[in-house]
Amino acid sequence: MAWARNVLRVNLTKGTCKNEPLNMEWAHKYLGQRGLATKYLVEETDPKVDPLSPNNKMIMATGPLTGTCASTAGRYSVVTKGALTGAIACSNSGGFFGNEMKNAGYDMIIFEGKAKSPVYLYIENEKAELLDAGAFWGKSVWDTEEGIKAKHQDPLIRVASIGVAGEKGVKYAAVVNDMDRAAGRSGVGTVMGSKNLKAVAIRGTLGVPVRDFKRFMKVTADAKKVLADNAVTGQGLPKFGTQVLMNVINEVGALPTRNHRDIQFEGAKNISAEAMAEPRKGDGKPNLVTNAACFGCTIGCGRVSTVERSHYTVVDRPQYQVASGGLEYEAAWALGAATGVDDLNALTFANFICNEQGFDPISFGATVGAAMELFETGVITTKETGGIELKFGSAKALTDLAELTGKGEGFGAEIGLGSKRLCEKYGKPELSMSVKGQEFPAYDSRGIQGMGLTYATSNRGACHLRSYTVSSEILGVPVKTDPHVTEGKAELVKAFQDATSVVDSSGLCVFTTFGWTLEDIAPQIDAACEGGWTVEKLLEVGERVWNLERKYNLAAGFSKKDDTLPARILKDAAKTGPAKGMVNGLKDMLPKYYEVRGWTSEGVPTNQTLERLGV
Repeated sequence: MAWARNVLRVNLTKGTCKNEPLNMEWAHKYLGQRGLATKYLVEETDPKVDPLSPNNKMIMATGPLTGTCASTAGRYSVVTKGALTGAIACSNSGGFFGNEMKNAGYDMIIFEGKAKSPVYLYIENEKAELLDAGAFWGKSVWDTEEGIKAKHQDPLIRVASIGVAGEKGVKYAAVVNDMDRAAGRSGVGTVMGSKNLKAVAIRGTLGVPVRDFKRFMKVTADAKKVLADNAVTGQGLPKFGTQVLMNVINEVGALPTRNHRDIQFEGAKNISAEAMAEPRKGDGKPNLVTNAACFGCTIGCGRVSTVERSHYTVVDRPQYQVASGGLEYEAAWALGAATGVDDLNALTFANFICNEQGFDPISFGATVGAAMELFETGVITTKETGGIELKFGSAKALTDLAELTGKGEGFGAEIGLGSKRLCEKYGKPELSMSVKGQEFPAYDSRGIQGMGLTYATSNRGACHLRSYTVSSEILGVPVKTDPHVTEGKAELVKAFQDATSVVDSSGLCVFTTFGWTLEDIAPQIDAACEGGWTVEKLLEVGERVWNLERKYNLAAGFSKKDDTLPARILKDAAKTGPAKGMVNGLKDMLPKYYEVRGWTSEGVPTNQTLERLGV
């Protein structure tokens, strides 16, 4: 129960769709979604495969709780070898697509090979076929989703697709579902585009049975009450969304600004959650229209926003007057503080384009920030940028590049390389604020030490969603730790990494962990699935998943040298704020981390560790 016990294998080269039983032995060891799909990828692909080769596989996977009545149980992940990084990639998305996939009877869809011409996959309750996508190739995510629903005359179909960015090979293209929910990082949309796969459209009505229905209803109701009574999940996130963090992180001196040259942004208040709720000068309406929730979510952290019509970025662009997915913290930081832009309308407009054309706003904004530093230091000029004055704080440069990057045109094609490739091309690799080729998210690890270790050791490159020590170091959840010390951070990071691996494999949203611990999650999984799911067993699953991902990356060519941070973070002290004078103490944390992981001093899991975990 809970698992659909069914895998759809789609061979794009042959044009075939075949059902096969889920490997339940693996399901009991890796649970689902992130863990289980990673196991399939590891077993079926060469770690050294070119991410854009037909031999790379792309897997869409749900968790056992996806599609149930557990709070936030609408998640799915896209697992592949990432186009941006060349490392293991697992990108998680919400919305309603994951629920539809599970209700159509599938735990997982495995895409192999490459179609001869553009296609999309259409699924209706365990029946699948590949259809011609010629009419949608070259179209945006928004037009593709609307077009597929119109073609099948069914507004209830759920669609996950790529935009022009994924077709054109932007290295951090995303897979977007439900118009503005995205499997956003690491270039999973780029891999999808390389396979000539434009979209996946699903209609599912089969339901998701659970092992012990009566107990499941009770434990999920109890867990929902925990979220409702929690200050973050019951009040802060519904009212302000993740944008509640903008002013908080700025005040603690950990808001990366102008390509991490500074750690506080003087314009933070202008792009914050509070600013989104204030009446605008142009039309008197707030940027924020309302909050929104994904399938089964009792938190509702999503934002719905509009752009002020007279603003230069929306003149003659009526489609942007329609309320759409608004700014969340990571996007607002990357498009704002990272570039020095504090124009809320410009950020909202750029974010709409990221949704519309399907590319990651974090990598995009961070890459623009790196390009702005290249421009201001004279490394590149208007000759290279096509006439764009690429100065920090320029809203026009930001929005122009958003449109160009979404189309893969002009200097936007250069921005679409990501900061690592861009900075290497112009001889300044040190200006890329990234790990394993993936750009940092919105926390400067000079002010939050644990995040430096998190970034350096993340299996998919710099990522806050692999170990959100901000929760402990800044918010005091589940316990308060000092953000300025390195002691104890190895243990803290490992604990967060293992627990997050569990949540990502379950079908639940990681935001629940502001209120829940595994003590709340384990009873829900145990009531839904056979197997005796205790906290201890789940923690072992999380550790097993992490070590499997690490083993894959090592086989792909990564090593200890990749577990590092840019020199700017390790050598250039913070200039202002509570962390003034500090750098990140990675050199003190990393050896201890390897030790607590059960790895060698070179960061390789020992045979004893792998045998204990059955990896």
